[in-house]
Amino acid sequence: MAAPIVSRMQTTARSSAVRSVAVAGLASFGVAALGTLTWGPLLVVNLRLTPAIPWSAPAEWLALVLIWLWLGGRGWSARTAAARRSLLRSRPVSPATFAWAALAGALSLAALAGLWIVLVRVTGAGGNPTLPDAATTPLVALAALILTGSLVSPLTEEAAFRGYGQVLLERRFPPVVAVALSSLFFSLYHGPTQGFQPSKVLFYFLVGVVFGAIAYLTDSVLPAIPVHIAGDLLFFTLIWPHDAGRALVWTHGADAAFWLSAAQTLVFGGLAVLAFRRLRSVGWREARSGIMGERCA
Repeated sequence: MAAPIVSRMQTTARSSAVRSVAVAGLASFGVAALGTLTWGPLLVVNLRLTPAIPWSAPAEWLALVLIWLWLGGRGWSARTAAARRSLLRSRPVSPATFAWAALAGALSLAALAGLWIVLVRVTGAGGNPTLPDAATTPLVALAALILTGSLVSPLTEEAAFRGYGQVLLERRFPPVVAVALSSLFFSLYHGPTQGFQPSKVLFYFLVGVVFGAIAYLTDSVLPAIPVHIAGDLLFFTLIWPHDAGRALVWTHGADAAFWLSAAQTLVFGGLAVLAFRRLRSVGWREARSGIMGERCA
């Protein structure tokens, strides 16, 4: 009798885990789609009709404000306000926690930039198809569109993957599993626009791990947003536009620039690990004390 009962309990537990992952995935992709569904059509219409006038930028800024307010518990309906506010977890953090999160994120960006260049030179899979055409887009419009694109992704993706999705996962799984799953969702979400090449899937997974770790250690999506914005601006302006000119190591050899990028990845990656260890000490203690204070209030 005991064996069938244990078997049914294990099956139930697995089914519950699968449902939790599915719900978190749907929440992640659904929230992230809010940015795509607003910015994508506005950008297409803007570039086709009036490419010299970037009116889609302020229109999307307004949309982002409304989206963020709703995800944070404002507006319809009052019955779901508390749940939305909890899932977004846009909790303010102390200056010390914010500074260590920014440092850990900045060092990670430097490591990831070097890794991207290494991967492009090894695989040839680079560039970003969503980058506006600099040759046909007026400079002012190009700057406005890049700036807006660098706001849309951080705000909606942090809310989606490190907020709604990861919060749901953290309620069901250990932190490492929750961050890994949310990072997998984040990586797969970029596949339709960036491609499903293994190197890109790996890269976006690691990006997700960085932002997911910051969100977990600070119990807030806010510290990762400036880092995400800086990362998008860095790649939009200095990394992706130059990918077409990067020589494959298999045909041109591993020159000094390649080894410099590899060293950049390792050195800044190691420094980022040290910064994350400090963030764990500062941010985790603050986050736990805040949660206990809320429970006692």
